Amino acid sequence: MRIRDLNWMQLEAYLEHDDRVVLPLGSTEQHAYLSLETDNILAERVSAEAAEPLGVPVLPVLPYGLTPTFSAAYPGSPTLRQETYAGLLHDLLDSLYRQGFRRFLLVNGHGGNTPAGPLAREWAAREDRADAQAIFHSWWAGPKVREVAMAIDPEYSHANWGENFPWTRLPGVEFPPERKPMLDEAAYLVAGPEQLRDVIGDGSFGGLYQRDDEEMLRIWQTGVEEVRELLESGWRRG
Repeated sequence: MRIRDLNWMQLEAYLEHDDRVVLPLGSTEQHAYLSLETDNILAERVSAEAAEPLGVPVLPVLPYGLTPTFSAAYPGSPTLRQETYAGLLHDLLDSLYRQGFRRFLLVNGHGGNTPAGPLAREWAAREDRADAQAIFHSWWAGPKVREVAMAIDPEYSHANWGENFPWTRLPGVEFPPERKPMLDEAAYLVAGPEQLRDVIGDGSFGGLYQRDDEEMLRIWQTGVEEVRELLESGWRRG
């Protein structure tokens, strides 16, 4: 359940019998022909669909992340410094802990946010947080999701078919029908802002731009189920 559908009194009543909460992590950045908020849309939606049957609250997605590579080359791709992002996560976790939450599932939608995983574990390992648990999960990279996706098409990457769901498309925007050559990763890693457009072009990392919605919904349902499993049984016991 999204907390926008609750008031504080209802959330306080929830905390009398449960201490789980979901924080979706996103990023506002270029996704070729898809929405600039693709990572935000996917992280929040997979969290909400997974948590709804369990009655676990889902916070609004954190819409900014770590995307320094795209920030200087593509408009609509704001980035945070790592120290800013780390401080933001620590502040959010601290304040939620003070309110009574103890089990935190961070559902990530953006590859650049992977430093949040060690940060969350470090936060939960503090001596004054002995009763806290923090799980970091990049939903698209979960083992079950990847197994399904790779069986469909091993060219599963940024801003290509792998993120092209009905809810990340924009009205009236058509996708190129051809398969784009996959990203030259060596060139990408050393490219400065001036060269990045030459390396990535439209922003997709290669492969097909779109696949059949039936295939995409199979991937999506697997992602929802994988997040739900973590919420139900991913916590340490005792």
